Amino acid sequence: MSWPHIPLSADPAAFPARPPDDLSDPATIAAHDQAAFDAVGTMVDHWDRPGWTAQTRAYYWMLTFPDSPVLADLARRCQQHLAPLGLDLVPDDGLHITLTRVGSAATLPLSRLDDVISAATPLLPAAFRLRAVPLAGSRGAVRLTVAPWVPVLALHEALSEAMTPLGLTPRKPTALFRPHLSLAYNNRSRPAAPVIEAVTALRDLPPVDLHVQEVQLVELRREGPSYRWDVVKSLPLG
Repeated sequence: MSWPHIPLSADPAAFPARPPDDLSDPATIAAHDQAAFDAVGTMVDHWDRPGWTAQTRAYYWMLTFPDSPVLADLARRCQQHLAPLGLDLVPDDGLHITLTRVGSAATLPLSRLDDVISAATPLLPAAFRLRAVPLAGSRGAVRLTVAPWVPVLALHEALSEAMTPLGLTPRKPTALFRPHLSLAYNNRSRPAAPVIEAVTALRDLPPVDLHVQEVQLVELRREGPSYRWDVVKSLPLG
């Protein structure tokens, strides 16, 4: 399939702040992610998010991987090496790629979710393949690079386009979206160097390929040091 060209913008609030030069080449994207993480001096607490409580519920579009044993195996191999750092490890059934927030469960009735689903369905792109590459991170997490970015950006743009006429504006435009798949969340302020050292040792692990055939609308919550969700609707990609 010929994917649309979606230009990305540099932004200090995004990570990496500057997008990679090539959005299609896994090696280029992985090297860019790794260089950005290697330049981090201090990691921050991922869970320090004002407004999120144990009672918070919100709807998100996500990619989930409940039937990918190769991804779960790669995640566990990385997490075993990372365990001494005291990070909050993502369980097998918690592995995901966040696409975009739809809205608060407290303000969106189920009838509005039906509208969201109906608007998104005809705009969804074709199924695609991703490569999950060890290993990089951000200021608040350790994560796998996912590549190529081009089909994920097309999916993000389609979901955003579907939401806009409904008065639901994504918090992050596609131009600032940086696809990734987190394996562990940092839970306190700390020097990044020991984490970078541990991550670097895992970069020779072989990547795994993922076949993305569906996108999930979920109701997301936090349970202790992890994200959990209930799937509202899983939509097949074209």
